[in-house]
Amino acid sequence: MNRSSATLSVPRTEPGRPEALVWPLDEHNLKLLGNVHPPEYMNPPPQDRYHLVVIGAGPGGLVTAAAGAALGAKVALIERHLMGGDCLNVGCVPSKAIIRAARAWHEARTGAAVYGAPPVAGAGDFAAAMRRMRRLRGEMSRADSVWRYREMGIDVFLGEGRFAGPEAVEVGGARLVFRRAVIATGARAALPPVPGLDEAEPLTNETIFWIEELPRRLVVIGGGSIGCEMAQTFARFGSEVTLIHRDSQVLPREDRDAAAVLQASMRRDGVEFRHGASLLAVERRGNERIVRYEHEGRATSVTADQILVAAGRVPNVEGLQLERAGIAHDARGIKVDDRLRTANPRVYAVGDVCSRYQFTHAADAQARLVVANALFFGRGRASRLVVPWCTYTNPEVAHVGLYERDANEAGIAVETITVPLEDLDRAVLDGANEGFVRLHLKKGTDRLLGATLVAEHAGDMIGELALAITAAVGLGRIAATIHPYPTQGEIVRKAADAWRRAKLTPAAKSLVGIFQWIFR
Repeated sequence: MNRSSATLSVPRTEPGRPEALVWPLDEHNLKLLGNVHPPEYMNPPPQDRYHLVVIGAGPGGLVTAAAGAALGAKVALIERHLMGGDCLNVGCVPSKAIIRAARAWHEARTGAAVYGAPPVAGAGDFAAAMRRMRRLRGEMSRADSVWRYREMGIDVFLGEGRFAGPEAVEVGGARLVFRRAVIATGARAALPPVPGLDEAEPLTNETIFWIEELPRRLVVIGGGSIGCEMAQTFARFGSEVTLIHRDSQVLPREDRDAAAVLQASMRRDGVEFRHGASLLAVERRGNERIVRYEHEGRATSVTADQILVAAGRVPNVEGLQLERAGIAHDARGIKVDDRLRTANPRVYAVGDVCSRYQFTHAADAQARLVVANALFFGRGRASRLVVPWCTYTNPEVAHVGLYERDANEAGIAVETITVPLEDLDRAVLDGANEGFVRLHLKKGTDRLLGATLVAEHAGDMIGELALAITAAVGLGRIAATIHPYPTQGEIVRKAADAWRRAKLTPAAKSLVGIFQWIFR
């Protein structure tokens, strides 16, 4: 296995099993492999010269290749692992499938007390939830398959791609000469340099979807999005979960009160937190793992059946032979300019390998920008992209644009409006009224600069606010837009109404007082 002491590069199997791309090899995962890494697939003979060679078939690479081919370009696409990348195989798709299953379990347990539903007793079937995930992933994999991209006229090569010079890439003994190339190799889970951790064979987002038996005790290392999502999910499945991380709150880049709402919900689900903790060592004893850490000035430990590491990611640049193509990179990934060009003007990069926005939708947006810039001398800039994001816990935490601290650091005066969900009828009726919407406006205007949503469906609701920032739609226009009642999305209009009321001039307020006196 190709891994350093600080990273996990590819998933590993359980002890005694050979390396595999996925596990278990049931009918669903065999269907997945038949689409995204067919075992009998033969690479095509290379063409003399390609308009575009794309290295990496995750979301960014797939969109780049498809867009290039649709425009008539001769395109080659290289993937060493699984077509679809993290999103299909070890990220968005499997995680959201099991998050939804865990929510169903939670609703079944709490339905009697909250809604008068029939009482539910007994343990759920974790293996069935995982089989459902694998079945859905296998069915969805057709969209990212080798065969679909071959049908688009794209030459798909499975194998390790590496630069052979500033204008050529080698893969499986073939040499692909290009006019332009795009690196979209993504990132992988980082393994903190903690003594004994590697020997304890921790899970990452790459391997947690391989397990079929629910761990009775789970330690999650890391309080970011992946750590929080999986900690709450496994607690709802019934695991005893301890989340250990070095920051003072989960989701450290989010506002403190947003993190507090989420932490309270996770605690109710049974998650134990160790904020501000430092890992000391991990010891493997048979099937148990003892995690030793320092917390509040003293050394302590917790015993687990499994450890999930969700403590950051590192870019996939090893083996690419970037120096042969004159491409600069550092620990954060490939260095690109605002048009996503590398130090080699013929080569661009998109997605997690070069961007601080490590989201599928960000890679998708960057890919569309790169196709225009690389093939048509476009002038699109990555800094102009408005990128929302969401942590899919319950409640969800979504954000777009600036935080108040960002505005302060940039010297931009802002006005902030916060409306709690408890003021929203639909949230109260749903029993999901913990959270808020927070809007940051450029002071003296209705121009939206940033927004945070903490709500059950925050990910679905943040799009309206992302559109407002992208299209420069003022809050006054949002206040004038009719929103259906009762919906959780109505919270955005309520915030706009709050802003409009606050902007009433003294004269207007006097008129309101006169009308109230006349019609009392």
